[in-house]
Amino acid sequence: MALISVILLLLAALHHSDGALHFASYYGDHMVLQKAPHRAVLWGYGPEGEQVTVYLLGPVLQKVSSAPVTEGVWQVTLDPVDAGGPYDVYAVSESSMCHLGDVLFGDIWLCGGQSNMYFKTSQIFNASEELALASKYPHVRPFMAALKASKTELIDLIQVEIPWSVPTTSVVAEFSAVCWLFGRYMYEKLKYPIGLVESCWGGTPVEAWSSPRALKQCGLLHNEDNSMLNKTILWNAMIHPFLNMTIYGAIWYQGEANAEFNRDKYNCSFPAMINDWRMAFHQGSGGQTTPDFPFGFVQLSTNRNVSTDDGFPDIRWHQTADVGYVPNSRMENTFMAVALDLPDKASPYGTSVAQRRTCPVSPSPFGFRLPSWLGIKPASSCFLPVVLHLKSLPLDTHGQTGPVNLKHVPFMTPVGICWRLLLSPIDTQAIRIFGEAPEQEAVKRNKGILYFFCFFYSVNSGLQNLILFS
Repeated sequence: MALISVILLLLAALHHSDGALHFASYYGDHMVLQKAPHRAVLWGYGPEGEQVTVYLLGPVLQKVSSAPVTEGVWQVTLDPVDAGGPYDVYAVSESSMCHLGDVLFGDIWLCGGQSNMYFKTSQIFNASEELALASKYPHVRPFMAALKASKTELIDLIQVEIPWSVPTTSVVAEFSAVCWLFGRYMYEKLKYPIGLVESCWGGTPVEAWSSPRALKQCGLLHNEDNSMLNKTILWNAMIHPFLNMTIYGAIWYQGEANAEFNRDKYNCSFPAMINDWRMAFHQGSGGQTTPDFPFGFVQLSTNRNVSTDDGFPDIRWHQTADVGYVPNSRMENTFMAVALDLPDKASPYGTSVAQRRTCPVSPSPFGFRLPSWLGIKPASSCFLPVVLHLKSLPLDTHGQTGPVNLKHVPFMTPVGICWRLLLSPIDTQAIRIFGEAPEQEAVKRNKGILYFFCFFYSVNSGLQNLILFS
């Protein structure tokens, strides 16, 4: 009876509200808030000096009051709420009130990067099939920030492109394919709500998404031009506003823009951005976002049959902080979706790797586990013959004859894929590919045997990472 009375009073107050009290831009009907054991943060704008009380009505009840509104902003932190819903959320001040409906509690993932992440679900090869399934996942809720830049750090988004939504064909069609499919696969594994926050922009380098703190760590200076190469402008407008929100983790798909821009700094700038995001989200949420939250990224795939450019191979290497695998001492609690063997030569867009990205965060009795095929750590090594017995030509050199720089060759072997070859005493130009010959031969130089360290990923082999090619 008491609950019914509270609801009736709140509804009456909402009907007569003057609208002076409201939530920040990225809170809305149908949203997902971070579930227990984390505590969700709610904030918004209200009349100066007034106290705001938030009521959570649903499977469990809560009442939380804020400090007096200061500089027009109020904020509260809810007690932990288990996954589920729906809930109604009411924020009430002395003179005004606002409401969020159909709110769920689950995990919130931030999806960032450049065009790889911005790539829409309507553009994938089986778009009609995927879009037809969208309505079958009502507990996977998408949200998208609009493409806006700023020279100063903002506390709220300039504009929302897609508000929190129950997924429909039309909504998902305009949403990130990788982000949506990641969330869908996660829901299938975890069976509780997933909130997806898309904040990405095509053609952008990592510097645009980095704070001045992170850039300074790598000796990168701030510049004042208005191009996408202007450092921090997307951090300011499309990441910094989310810092107060409690999130579970982030996924990232980017790197091409840095193949020609500060490439040699990427082994610093990418890990620095990850660590800085973690620190900033932890502090911004009042300690509710985990300070080492999981961060997943996609390894750059190949995009040409024949390539002698060092850009993509170098970025692949730098994506792991020049270690060759993750997690490592410089990139803890990170996971990588191996994509070197996934080019779609028939498509102008490439391919989708969302399912591989979900594998590292599959639930286990100990929380989340990382599968062995991601090459977590060196497990063993072996020698292969001087003649390389490969079942197919390397992806980047299909049909090519003549000298091949091994840095560009992702070798496909019967037991897996070798994607990066380190420096060796022998010139890497010593390998020559002989067209469609049944066996690909290695040409020796300096009367020595060729030895190559190879970082290796395999589904079927017990070998996880380090292979010696001879």
